[in-house]
Amino acid sequence: MAMYTIEIEETFDVPRNRVFALFADHQRFGKLLGAPVRRIKDSDQADPNGLGSVRKIGIGPVGLEETVTGFEPDSLIEYTITSASPIKNHLGRIRFEDTPEGHTRINYRITFDEFLPYTGRLVSAALEQGLRKGIRRVPHHA
Repeated sequence: MAMYTIEIEETFDVPRNRVFALFADHQRFGKLLGAPVRRIKDSDQADPNGLGSVRKIGIGPVGLEETVTGFEPDSLIEYTITSASPIKNHLGRIRFEDTPEGHTRINYRITFDEFLPYTGRLVSAALEQGLRKGIRRVPHHA
């Protein structure tokens, strides 16, 4: 089975803490992407959306669950799919940093293996298109 990587790098003229807060809040992140997202398990850390929190993307029984596996305020969010999915070995990693000009740069990287032969390319293209469209909305939502 093939491995796929999606990598998106964008820079925004928005403070890093506001961009991070947008990506970290499960419901706001869902609005950014235009998908129904809700937190179904709180983190036991200070931020309920932090390490160990679980979000469900989708409606009713149709959807998937992602668990936050890495969380460093204003710097890093990592998550993995923890429910049945058309892909396997999924890891999402979003890094946030300041630029010398005082802007915020994000590096959003997703890696996964296809579960069924020849499905990875389709999943990768759809996922990347949706993420890029949503990420372009950051300045309006942050």
